Amino acid sequence: QVQLVESGGGLVQPGGSLRLSCAASGSIFSINTMGWYRQAPGKQRELVAAVTNGDSTNYKPSVKGRFTISGDNAKNTVYLQMNSLKPEDTALYYCHANIRTRDWPPRRGDYWGQGTQVTVSS
Repeated sequence: QVQLVESGGGLVQPGGSLRLSCAASGSIFSINTMGWYRQAPGKQRELVAAVTNGDSTNYKPSVKGRFTISGDNAKNTVYLQMNSLKPEDTALYYCHANIRTRDWPPRRGDYWGQGTQVTVSS
């Protein structure tokens, strides 16, 4: 069974930095896309950043230039370096991956981590 394990969230002051990590493990055949979503109270879940097919990146416009997504394909791990954090970045951040499994019959679908809280406050 596929699992996504997140780490790196916490409390930081405005202007500070955090680095989130997400490692996928289990019966993985391939990963189509992997990245980060976030959801603040009372708001819709939104894409923050993602990498597709190992090289194509996509960022929410408001984080472009501040956040950087990167990964280690051999470890099925993705990172999100967050700099110049703002109070508006406060949210529960979820790791997400679209994965084809080694199950029989093979399955392809979306998997989510438990979420890690990022709070930006003075």
